[in-house]
Amino acid sequence: MERLSELRAARGAGITAEEEAELNAAEEEERQKRGKVSDPARVEYLIRDAMAQGKFDNLKYAGKPIPGLGTNYDPDWWVKGLIQREHLTGVGPKAILLRTEDAELDARLDTQYSEKQVRDLVEDFNARVIDARRQLQGGPPVITQTRDPGVEVQRWRERRAAAAATSAAEGPSEPQPRKSWWQRLWTGGS
Repeated sequence: MERLSELRAARGAGITAEEEAELNAAEEEERQKRGKVSDPARVEYLIRDAMAQGKFDNLKYAGKPIPGLGTNYDPDWWVKGLIQREHLTGVGPKAILLRTEDAELDARLDTQYSEKQVRDLVEDFNARVIDARRQLQGGPPVITQTRDPGVEVQRWRERRAAAAATSAAEGPSEPQPRKSWWQRLWTGGS
């Protein structure tokens, strides 16, 4: 093997025909040796070599179950994994996007200041749900329900009243006036 590497290095520097023949014979002998080793034995050797070099140390799932193993087959597993791993938003089938938006809709409604804004937001959501039901582009079915704007406005009012009641029950939290530096020095730092 060492002689083979020496001859390869000498090949670039210009070698004689005799040395070229010796190099070719050595390469052919090496190919025959490699051909005699079976693939499983080669794989086993490579794995043991990698273990000896420490390439398998500190792997992410060492000693832990591989996530997603043993569950039912999902043809879109990689897309869902990518969306979850990369924290992508606004990407994916409309049915899944509408489900996540439906789960977060109450929080969005609570940030609105008027009933008209709440109604507009609910009506926009309902229009997108109906539009997604009409689309026949494949993917998961749209199971998200539309929301009644009147009911949502009433729930918004109730949540606002509850939040106002809890803030009033806590009482006004006026900060104590800060003492000047000489007052703190005079009273001992408190």
